[in-house]
Amino acid sequence: MDLRSELLKSIWYGFTALDLEKSGKVSKSQLKVLSHNLCTVLAIPHDPVALEEHFRDDDDGPVSSQGYMPYLNKYILDKVVDGSFEKEHVDELCWTLTAKKNYQPDRTSFSILPEKDAFRLWCLFNFLSEDKYPLVMVADEVEYLLKKTCAAMSIEFNCVDLEDLFSQDTVQHSGITVWVFLELMNSGKITRGVDKASISMAIEEVYREIVGDVLKEGYLWKKGQLRRNWKERWFTLRPSHLCYYTGEDRKDCQGNIALDGNCCVEVLPDRDGKRCMFCLKTISKTYEMSASDTKQRQEWTTAIQTAIRLHVEGKKSLHKDLKLKRREQREQREKRRQGKEEELQRLRALQEERERKLAELELLKEAQKQAQALLEQDEERRRQQHEQLQRALEVQLKEAEEARVSMQAEMALKEEEAERQRKRILELEEMQKRLEEALQQEIKARLDEEGFRYAQAGLLAEEEEKMKALMALQEEQEEYIQETQREKQELKQEMEAKSCALEEAQRQLEEVRANRHRVDQDVVAAQRKLRQASTNVKHWNVQMNRLMRPIGPGEKRPSLGGSFSSFQIPAQRDPGLRLRRRSGSEETDEEGKENVETRSSCDLEKRHSHASNGDMDIP
Repeated sequence: MDLRSELLKSIWYGFTALDLEKSGKVSKSQLKVLSHNLCTVLAIPHDPVALEEHFRDDDDGPVSSQGYMPYLNKYILDKVVDGSFEKEHVDELCWTLTAKKNYQPDRTSFSILPEKDAFRLWCLFNFLSEDKYPLVMVADEVEYLLKKTCAAMSIEFNCVDLEDLFSQDTVQHSGITVWVFLELMNSGKITRGVDKASISMAIEEVYREIVGDVLKEGYLWKKGQLRRNWKERWFTLRPSHLCYYTGEDRKDCQGNIALDGNCCVEVLPDRDGKRCMFCLKTISKTYEMSASDTKQRQEWTTAIQTAIRLHVEGKKSLHKDLKLKRREQREQREKRRQGKEEELQRLRALQEERERKLAELELLKEAQKQAQALLEQDEERRRQQHEQLQRALEVQLKEAEEARVSMQAEMALKEEEAERQRKRILELEEMQKRLEEALQQEIKARLDEEGFRYAQAGLLAEEEEKMKALMALQEEQEEYIQETQREKQELKQEMEAKSCALEEAQRQLEEVRANRHRVDQDVVAAQRKLRQASTNVKHWNVQMNRLMRPIGPGEKRPSLGGSFSSFQIPAQRDPGLRLRRRSGSEETDEEGKENVETRSSCDLEKRHSHASNGDMDIP
């Protein structure tokens, strides 16, 4: 979302606020005032006759939003320079216009939000709303904003109160407007039991984080660049720079550290009485800072690394990037939901086709039963007719046999009657043949029906195989999700183990440095003692030289210019004596001091022996 889109959202509210009749058009006089105010807050020169020239064909009538957009783009938005104005002033102007018309809460309610908090929530709504008009915010973004606000107030977000609002069809499909959102905040359902001061602080924190692009804020100790002393400063981190002030009111800015791809942040060991230290390295300087605890140091280093990553990727806002990612996730969820609905519709169609085929199969079975019943009825009727015919023939034969004797004269007539009966029998046999052919056709139809039934069973088996394949794909997807979660947990454990190992190595390094410092002090003390011993040996050598030659009776002490005036015993030094400095080795120093003392005593004894013999050992 670029700067032009952000400005258009606020200007849209100002334009609709001037549309008192809700006709989609605003008078030119009101548009002149709006354009002049926009040019003032956007710090661009205003041309008072540009609007008249642009709409010279429609001097008296109102102007629609589509007619005002070309003028707005050409004479105002195209001249806007990023960084030359405060966007908050533009938002305040548009909020003032739209709040007078649309924001009219119950002022007598105890839970009503202050005007400043309502303005900040309006800006947050514009930031998180969809890039289409009229501006609405989807349910996911509403829940995200309410969770951020509740987290800033240190209370738990209860989504039960929003189920009635989110369950409405209009909210699910199109979202809610900013006035519904402000009414929800003023109802006290979300901020139940929280005082207004905490609510205002939480809204300001979320506003600075999302709208102001503040990644993190807080106090840190900073080491000076010249005096090298530590001072506590209030730091504000944004994607492009890190500023620090004397206090959290952010009035006196003490410095601004620009962040780019050449910057890096490192964790430092504790020193100078400071703990939880880290440094921010740029091309020209290195800034050392100290946090209050390890958690704060980790949060600051992570936030600074995030700011550097955003700068390297060319992104100006973290929450704009997060908003785009959430929108992509919603689109992916919608695609998956549509895919599932299409799959369910396909399964329903297959189920309906299956039920239809089963119904057809039942109809075929019923028709088969009816045909079987009709066939049995025909068979029974034919059998009855055949039996009746046989009985009639038997009766007729009996009558003919009885009448053969008595009615010889009527034989010819009876023979003719028998001939007619034979013809009827032939007709009945022919009818029986036709009935048998019909039965064969019925049997063939039944066989065809069995073939159709087997084909239907094959289709049902194929459908079951496809359902099994679909279930296998779902199980494979669930296993892949579980494997991904398990790998994520293992990676997190490995990172924690490496962090512990790093802390242990730092602690051991500090112990080694302390031991080295203590050993260096011991070596310096040993050297100081050795120099003191050497000075003492020289002193006693001088004293012994004075006493080497005793003064006889009547002799005077030789003057300074005498023969022994230049006689001195040089300091005895052993050229083989070597002191080797070793870290953490105190025994070497002690042995060196004992060797020096031993050699010095041996030299004194030799000098005393030579003095007693009247000899002088002159080196």
